[in-house]
Amino acid sequence: MSKINVFKGLWVCVFLILANSPWVYAEQNLKKEFNILSMQDRSKVIDEILTKRVDQLMPQLMKDSNIDMWILISRENNEDAILKTLLPATWMGARRRTILVFSRMEDGTVKAEAMSRYDVGNVFKKAWDKDSQPDQMLALVELIQSRDPKRIALNQSEHYEIADGLVATERDLLFSYLPNKYHNRVVSAEELAVSWLETRIAAEVEIHKNMVALTKTIIRKGFSNEVIRPRKTTVGDLVWWFRDEVNALGLQTWFQPSIRLQRKYKNIAVSEDPDLIILPGDLLHVDFGITYLRLNTDIQQHAYVLKQQEKQAPKFITNALKIGNQLQDILTSHFKQGISGNEILSRSREQALLSGIKPMIYSHPIGYHGHAAGTTIGKWDSQYGVAGEGDRLLHNDTAYAIELNATVYSEEWQKDIMIMLEENALFSRGKVQYLAPRQTELILVNYK
Repeated sequence: MSKINVFKGLWVCVFLILANSPWVYAEQNLKKEFNILSMQDRSKVIDEILTKRVDQLMPQLMKDSNIDMWILISRENNEDAILKTLLPATWMGARRRTILVFSRMEDGTVKAEAMSRYDVGNVFKKAWDKDSQPDQMLALVELIQSRDPKRIALNQSEHYEIADGLVATERDLLFSYLPNKYHNRVVSAEELAVSWLETRIAAEVEIHKNMVALTKTIIRKGFSNEVIRPRKTTVGDLVWWFRDEVNALGLQTWFQPSIRLQRKYKNIAVSEDPDLIILPGDLLHVDFGITYLRLNTDIQQHAYVLKQQEKQAPKFITNALKIGNQLQDILTSHFKQGISGNEILSRSREQALLSGIKPMIYSHPIGYHGHAAGTTIGKWDSQYGVAGEGDRLLHNDTAYAIELNATVYSEEWQKDIMIMLEENALFSRGKVQYLAPRQTELILVNYK
């Protein structure tokens, strides 16, 4: 037998072993349990949701924002972040110069058009006949003149980088073509853009619930003896296991997962050192999120590594987790439609401090982006309010990462323990609803 045939035979054996391994079966089971779709089926879902969102949301959003026309312009490889949420699933980005236009008509409906020689997906109908008007920008101006909008919105924003996607070159080009009478009609699209990004429809909420449940299932698997071998597994090993697990499921993370470790010894505070070996008695923390069907999750949970004789985590650690849950309850109790993120932050911190809790609150919107646009409730380095993002009023049908930490002093460890929690939730009909049950008990990793 030739060396080549031997080599091929070895690879066939490796493939057969992997294909029949428990690990592969586990991934297949997860895909089935959480209905992780093929790329083709994902494309269909994304396009269906985009159509529903434009039909269900855009007329009211444009009316509420008092916008008559919304123009989005991007060139290939330099896409506006919002334009990417409007493209069909088979478009990975802009093509040449992509121009999308929403026009609010007299009857209250919204017309979606593309200054393109062909339709852009199912939503945007072509509005440019290059044979009759070779200049794309002149064609856009002709469309503007035919509609004569009183307020023309462009993606420029002081406070929201996601809503600030119109680059200077494209703005200058537009203004060089735009008749002077329209110059003073151009306004920031910030209110409309942020409302588009933050508002969830029912179909998206169901997808998001499934995603959060999957995220937590992966965390529980990572925080188990299937992955962790106390005294052998390092923090870095666990971090990269999360990356590999998500990749095996055909998904992706939107940020590098982090594992933090706390233990009794004073020289270990809260450490992310990848070379640290996980030991019995350690309090572990993960910050982890996935991207799927254009939505994102962002979850933080804790696990405790049992010592040899332990059946449960020590009482002082479980009590610390309860304080973290108490802080969550305080924060979510102050979610009220029509009040600002800064007001929610102020009220929550005041109540927490009066309750004897040392709080840090840094909750943010979540959706098409992990750190999304919308009502921001503190940042880790801005505990007294966030200018701009924190001034935005809370709206219904918006999703948040309820992210915070509580510092609890431990007599047993003779130092502070930090409980860092993050749960994804929907604010709808005046109430906060977690998209999956929140963590109220520590995940336990057995001694081995």
